[in-house]
Amino acid sequence: MSMKLSLFEKRILAVSVVFAIFLSLPTPALGMHIMEGYLPIEYCVIWGVICIPFMVMGVIRLRKLSQDNPRILILLAMSGAFIFVISSLKIPSVTGSCSHMTGTGLSAVLFGPGITSILGLIVLIFQATLLAHGGLTSLGANAFSMAIAGPIIAWTLYRGFVMLRVNKLLAIGIAAALGDLLTYCVTSFQLALAYPSEVGGIMASALKFLAVFAPTQVPLAIVEGILTVLIIIGMQSFAAKEFKGTSFNFQEARQS
Repeated sequence: MSMKLSLFEKRILAVSVVFAIFLSLPTPALGMHIMEGYLPIEYCVIWGVICIPFMVMGVIRLRKLSQDNPRILILLAMSGAFIFVISSLKIPSVTGSCSHMTGTGLSAVLFGPGITSILGLIVLIFQATLLAHGGLTSLGANAFSMAIAGPIIAWTLYRGFVMLRVNKLLAIGIAAALGDLLTYCVTSFQLALAYPSEVGGIMASALKFLAVFAPTQVPLAIVEGILTVLIIIGMQSFAAKEFKGTSFNFQEARQS
């Protein structure tokens, strides 16, 4: 039986086909997820070792939080899913690199950087093994930039804004956006350490990497800040009780 499509449906189908083809095109990526084999092995080991204390602290914190409030696992799962989905959406940048949002600001605000480091590590492992996004040898470097440094920055900014009595939803948006941007700064520094410029050394190389990421990452960071606020508001509509186990008080946010 033949099916006749309307003009609108044909246009939607055509757009979806073009979009699917665009996403399937292979591109060499030097994005936030440093690809497999790009870093020298000694740098892979060093960054992996640096991550260990943060991960241990994260496991301890996660274990205690889940024991005190088992219902919090719902928000944990949603935060992890948010990180996975949003950081898997890669936007092509210049010179064959790519940019993407991190999604870690949400978890950092709700649970702190320790637990976020565990969620980020899990996401990075899945992306490296299932999506060929990042790599296992570069896992330590990627985990430090996206799962540790970015969340620490976002959480610190959020707590600072709260102490200054800034509206909490506004504080979340700014913290998530700046956490995303500064994650890329850390990645650029990691790449610069491994491949310093012949003229200007590490700083010159870091500035070159930042110049590659900036055109696409700045607007993405703004979008991530807005999305994080919207997700917080949406989660509150069906998980109000679970929010009591986090560092975010929705009622105070509405009143501030």
